[in-house]
Amino acid sequence: MPDYLFLMHDDVPSGAETYDANWGPYIGRLQASGNFQGGSVIGTGICARKSGAVPDITLHLAGFIRVSAGNLDDAQALLVGNPVFEAGGTVEIRELPHNE
Repeated sequence: MPDYLFLMHDDVPSGAETYDANWGPYIGRLQASGNFQGGSVIGTGICARKSGAVPDITLHLAGFIRVSAGNLDDAQALLVGNPVFEAGGTVEIRELPHNE
């Protein structure tokens, strides 16, 4: 089964709340379904490059969740209850390719 990353953007509309209390039940549902593979808030950092100009870090990413799902539509269905998604913010879904 493919794995996907949910990349939570830091663009929740003004006045909307993601409420810390909503994360526990959402992650709990993903765990109970067997889809949860991990995740975290993303802190500050740097971009590194061996040579040339170094770009700024991507500031609009706030966290990630890794899930397993049958396909992209199944992964998107797992967004129900995601506090960022439910508050009107952006969640980018990316498939993690399996090397075989």
